[in-house]
Amino acid sequence: MLTVIIVLVFVAILGAVAVRSVRIVPQAEQDVVERFGRYHRTLKSGLNIVIPFVDHIRERIDMRDQVVSFPPQSAITQDNLGVEVDTVVYYRVTNVYDATYKVSNFITAVEQLASATLRNVIGGMDLEQTLTSRDQINRELRAVLDEATEDWGIRVSRVELKAIDPSESIREAMEKQMRADRDKRAEILEAEGEKQSAILRAEGEQSSAVLRARGAAEAETVRAKAEAEAMKLRAQGEADAIAKVFRALHDGGISNELLAYQYLQKLPQIAKGDANKLWILPSEMGSNAPWWPTVQEGMQNIADAVKDTRTGAESVVDDADDERVIDPEHLARLQRAARDDEER
Repeated sequence: MLTVIIVLVFVAILGAVAVRSVRIVPQAEQDVVERFGRYHRTLKSGLNIVIPFVDHIRERIDMRDQVVSFPPQSAITQDNLGVEVDTVVYYRVTNVYDATYKVSNFITAVEQLASATLRNVIGGMDLEQTLTSRDQINRELRAVLDEATEDWGIRVSRVELKAIDPSESIREAMEKQMRADRDKRAEILEAEGEKQSAILRAEGEQSSAVLRARGAAEAETVRAKAEAEAMKLRAQGEADAIAKVFRALHDGGISNELLAYQYLQKLPQIAKGDANKLWILPSEMGSNAPWWPTVQEGMQNIADAVKDTRTGAESVVDDADDERVIDPEHLARLQRAARDDEER
């Protein structure tokens, strides 16, 4: 019975030793092995055998790219304005021994180094450059961190600034400035629009005025040509009529008595109109005319009748100038007397 117990204990010890001797390392990770407190070797991914109670696993390190987001860091710009900068660092362990034994905590070391480098870079820029030069800040941070962490077995692949936040007072001042800039641009655009509108309106009015003037000039030209043509035609017609009348008078042998009678026939047409109060007769109608005695007798009869029917009517005969001024009604009666005389 005792022998069985001893065998079981021995088997258990062997099993424990076997279990402690086998070390399985996951993919993309490495284990640092120490023997009697000193670095012995690095276990790669897969199945590894170690000596129990002799070899000790110091640390398991992930060899993949790591992303570390650091808390916001305070920095002062060149123009003495405070900002809060939030950074993200992408790194990878390239040497397990250096990362384990050359720096006590490489994550903390990278954070402190990034913070100090960030303050130095931002301290050489003013606020406007800080807000608009993120790529430059990222490049400078990455260059400094990569060079400093090379001895630690770490490679910094990328540094990104997540946010750059000025203080509250600075943000308010920036908002006021941006609002003023927007208002200024809006006023400039509005003024430019009004200017263009005024220019287009003036050009339109000018074109309209030119077209109206051109149309009026053309219409006036056409009207003048039409009037000239009409006057020419009227003058031609009147000339033809006068020539025909003149020919007819000379061919027919018209006497002076007939001409005087025709003249008296036309006098009422000449005197038509409310504004015609007097007729002016030529000197040929004086007492030396052969038919004047008959006309004079008729005029005397007409004058006596007019005196009875109209008070204040005047009939004046001016022999000094050898012209006769007669009222239109007198001339009408004179015309009738001349017609009666002709019939007799």
